[in-house]
Parts: sequence; C-alpha cells; structure tokens
Amino acid sequence: MTDQFIIKKPWITEKAALMGADRKYVFLVREKASKPEIKKAIRDIYKVDVTDVNVVNRPAKSKRYMNRRGVQEGYRKAIVTLKEGQKIDLV
Repeated sequence: MTDQFIIKKPWITEKAALMGADRKYVFLVREKASKPEIKKAIRDIYKVDVTDVNVVNRPAKSKRYMNRRGVQEGYRKAIVTLKEGQKIDLV
C-alpha cells in the first residue's frame, strides 16, 4: 500500500493543535494500517523523523434522531511523536 493511501488526512481540532507544542501530530489513517506503515508514510510524506506512533480505534456507533436510525462511522487515528527540534506545518 502506498504512503498516500495510508494517511487519509491530518486531524485538526483544538486538542490536536495544542498537542503540536509537544511535537505530537494527529492523522486519520486507514483501518488496516500498522504502526510501522504509519511511521514510514509520515517519514516519506513530511520528511521528518518519527520517534513514536500511538493508535486510537474508534468503533462505529449506532445513533438515533427522532424515529430515524443511522450509523456514525468508525475511524482510526494515529498520534505521531516527532524527534526533538522537528515539526510539521499542517496549516
């Protein structure tokens, strides 16, 4: 699987922006992506050294609004920690 398909997009929220001060960046990744694949993809795309990768799986949830039922999609986030002195400009 190529790098551009492993990383879907950066996850930009207020909490994720505050994590940038600690050299941590959050990305939405494919469900089947492994930590080594994520590390390699970030290194190839952004040309930075990754020291750690943490992954969060959020399962799909069934939701109800009035009498309608639906499903809120699940996703997988990767929290990537960079080497000291490096950063990614996501904006």
